[in-house]
Amino acid sequence: MKKNLIERLLPIIASLTWAFLFGIMLILFTEGTPVVRFVSPVRFIFGLHWYPVHDPPEFGILPLILGSLMVTGGAILVALPLGVGCAVYIAELAHPRAREIIKPLTEMLAGVPSIIYGFFGMVFLAPIIRRMFDLPTGLTGGTAAIILGIMALPTVASIAEDSISSVPRHLREASYALGANQWETITRTVIPAARSGILTAVILGIGRAIGETMTVLMVAGGSAVIPHQFFTPVRPMTSTIAAEMGEAPMGGMHYHALFAIGLVLFFITLSLSLVAEWVKER
Repeated sequence: MKKNLIERLLPIIASLTWAFLFGIMLILFTEGTPVVRFVSPVRFIFGLHWYPVHDPPEFGILPLILGSLMVTGGAILVALPLGVGCAVYIAELAHPRAREIIKPLTEMLAGVPSIIYGFFGMVFLAPIIRRMFDLPTGLTGGTAAIILGIMALPTVASIAEDSISSVPRHLREASYALGANQWETITRTVIPAARSGILTAVILGIGRAIGETMTVLMVAGGSAVIPHQFFTPVRPMTSTIAAEMGEAPMGGMHYHALFAIGLVLFFITLSLSLVAEWVKER
């Protein structure tokens, strides 16, 4: 009886997942596409100025896109070496007792609220960045990238560790039999064999970073300009939506433009998910 009930419920739950996805897409298309009545898609995506309250308003989101890409790219530069290094240590080098402690602690970082990371960036990291590089303010895209890298670290480390642990033992034994030491076995046998899972971890980490809102709203600086330096204030797409949605009149140009930003962000994250799935299949 229970088995039949579960077999009937699982397809319904799977269908609800698809229904939620299409519902999100429908809302974004319905509320975002009317922006073409005010500005062309090319001008909207490649415009250099975001002045939604000027007269006339300007809706160019290229600075927002570049800001998002900059902080996300910087976050991966932080999360990739630390995450993969942590995964290698946990899977290959750590004592079993140390592994039982380090892995849960690493995964616990994923449960820390993003606003806590934002406070950490504002109070601790931003003053250090400001003094180190002699900047007017420490609230910059680089600061946000470092914090996002720490936030993406648990995702990268956990998935990469699972992938490294799943490498068959006979590959390691074959490497040792050929005279390789432990480090050579890890770098030339284990990591290449697990590269698919590691790439998946990196792509999912990118998705985690590019979709973050509260942290970048607090520490990125909030300047909607094209970034020319790494440590300069920027305003990513997510923080723009969060900061301005409460002030945009419902049904107005500004309102639809913010939904259009969400639509662009949705397609970026969807593309990353599809790439991750393709890499996983490889």
